[in-house]
Amino acid sequence: MRLTTVQDKETTKLFHRVPHLIYREDKNWAAPLESMVEDVFTPEKNPSFKNGEAIRWVLTGDDDQLKGRIGAFVNYDKAKTFEQPTGGCGFFECIDDQQAADLLFDAARDWLKERGMEAMDGPVNFGENYMNWGLLVDGFVPQGFGMPYNPNYYQKLFENYGFKVYFEQYSYHLDTTLPELPDRFWKVAEWVAKKPQFSFEHFSWKKKEKFIDDFANVYDSAWRFHEHFKPMDKDDLRDFLKSAKAILEEEFIWFAYHEGEPIALFVMVPDINQILIHLNGKMNLWNILKFMWLKQRKTMTRTRSLIIGIVPKFQRSGVDAAMFWHLRPVMYRKNWYKEMELSWAGDFNPKIVSLYKSVGGKHAKTHYTMRYLFDRSKPFQRAPIIGEE
Repeated sequence: MRLTTVQDKETTKLFHRVPHLIYREDKNWAAPLESMVEDVFTPEKNPSFKNGEAIRWVLTGDDDQLKGRIGAFVNYDKAKTFEQPTGGCGFFECIDDQQAADLLFDAARDWLKERGMEAMDGPVNFGENYMNWGLLVDGFVPQGFGMPYNPNYYQKLFENYGFKVYFEQYSYHLDTTLPELPDRFWKVAEWVAKKPQFSFEHFSWKKKEKFIDDFANVYDSAWRFHEHFKPMDKDDLRDFLKSAKAILEEEFIWFAYHEGEPIALFVMVPDINQILIHLNGKMNLWNILKFMWLKQRKTMTRTRSLIIGIVPKFQRSGVDAAMFWHLRPVMYRKNWYKEMELSWAGDFNPKIVSLYKSVGGKHAKTHYTMRYLFDRSKPFQRAPIIGEE
């Protein structure tokens, strides 16, 4: 078998062809837009290149048939926040062949070693973790936008190579057509929502820069205790808003304030995968028209939450419930949205797990973020629980 670095139009085409071979018989898979994948590996489009590097390969057999692909990347700012400098591998696709998988993992490992890394996480994204992050191990049904989907044999390929579970990621589904959700939750939510010291506002394009500032303030405060915390790069937010403008609903993004200061945020998007499944990864003129037509026909009936964050001082104040209280009439008004995916909650963050359960979410999917230590004699440690010493 032969590894080839992706570095021109021809090898880029091969990189995008691999998943179509893997999933050609799988009706659950929605091909991601090739342009969005390319943005991840384009320095002008991905802020992670400010202090990072990335590379990718395709694997072919002796018969020149495609066998797999992988990307490797390192963000030097984040890499140094772990006990051992840690890079990542992702966009992994492979036939059910351990030898092929090992060659792909070896390429990523060796490239990261050359850059001073001592471990690699996978499958992960070269960017924020609300997109393309984790290995699906339970819940092999159509995935929400940005949530990875893969064949069930991938778990075996990762584990046989030596990856171990660093943390588990849980997705919860909420049927928004149900007439009533937990009464106690909504009573508390309404009580908090009407407290005079709190105010709530949904995103608007007219005040985009204000909300970007508010998002960064909440994010930096809420996540500063995480093991691998790095302050929010506002260019990441601008990039996300630009790329998602065609599908964003202003009333799906909420901010909470205490006496005018931002203290919490919630971001949800329509599940564009329900449209992408019809576009085969391309966004040519015909597919642009098809996209607009399918959107107009309200093809998207699911939503996916991307992130919820609360500054520590207010994490027991009930503002999370109050944001859901403000969101509830929006969902009733936009009643073609019938299901909400709350994803993802890490097992290291029991407060968010508890929140998703409290609103009536049912555990539907599990992903793993896995880690491979280059020093095989070193003891493996899972991600620490937030708030525990």
